[in-house]
Amino acid sequence: MIEDSPLEYPCDFPIKILGHTRAGFAQTILEVVQRHAPDFDGATLQMKASKRGKYLSITCVIRATSREQLDALYQELCDHPMVVMVL
Repeated sequence: MIEDSPLEYPCDFPIKILGHTRAGFAQTILEVVQRHAPDFDGATLQMKASKRGKYLSITCVIRATSREQLDALYQELCDHPMVVMVL
């Protein structure tokens, strides 16, 4: 199989998750991320509210070990009802 990814694993990989500001959003996202990247340190999670406070963006820099790991993480985040967008 030919690998078409420009990434070399393992590597640090930032993921930005956007959702509506609500109780439990950050904790829920942290649990999803740690399911796929168990070594992710929740203390490094960065949060930023939108100007009017309607949305919350969370940035996690994980140690990515494979394309399959990233695909599975993106899929679970995109399918989650609290998540609006994943970048």
